Amino acid sequence: MINDELVKRLYELQDEGYRDFQSKLIPSVPDVGFIGVRTPELRALAKEFAKREDVGEFLGALPHKYFDENQLHAFIISLMKDFDSCVAEVERFLPYVDNWATCDQMSPKVFKKHKAELLSYINKWIKSEQTYTIRFGVGMFMEHFLDEDFSLKYANTVAAIRSDEYYVNMMVAWYFATALAKQYDSVIPFIEGRKLDSWTHNKAIQKSVESRRISPEQKAYLKTLKI
Repeated sequence: MINDELVKRLYELQDEGYRDFQSKLIPSVPDVGFIGVRTPELRALAKEFAKREDVGEFLGALPHKYFDENQLHAFIISLMKDFDSCVAEVERFLPYVDNWATCDQMSPKVFKKHKAELLSYINKWIKSEQTYTIRFGVGMFMEHFLDEDFSLKYANTVAAIRSDEYYVNMMVAWYFATALAKQYDSVIPFIEGRKLDSWTHNKAIQKSVESRRISPEQKAYLKTLKI
């Protein structure tokens, strides 16, 4: 069976030192959930198994036991070329995503070609009660709608999010720090007007000040806006 084969392959690629390192970075996953496979090797394995006719068996075997399986799952989804099939697999997988790394590294390439269709899904995801589904939705706004497709209504949608979850608020802060780097004049009023909760507001400023894409003058001004 493909699931057993994949776990066997993952253990063959195991790096115990890397496993221990990962477990410290991703506290939401128990230590026993890590095999310890490095990302380039996972991506290579994903490319190999994405071509298999029985890959659907692995994608449907949820929840997975290991973090590395979830990473592999995210990378396989990211390679899918049909939008409808891809977004269906994303929706099936999101309820089982339990950490920031899997959430952030799932980035389907096909989404770039279907932004109009993607918007309705993003707006649904950010209304979820699940931490990493919301985080993924904000991440998709950040990845696909901060350049030529930017709109203030998307920034307003993200600014309206209120959560007690660290990993949601951190992604909102990351979104606004990136938005300041790409759309400074349009987005600075959100910071000046304190449209975010205090923690997220200050974190967005911190991440902006740390960015190389923000000018020294902009950084100096942002520092004056801390709450």
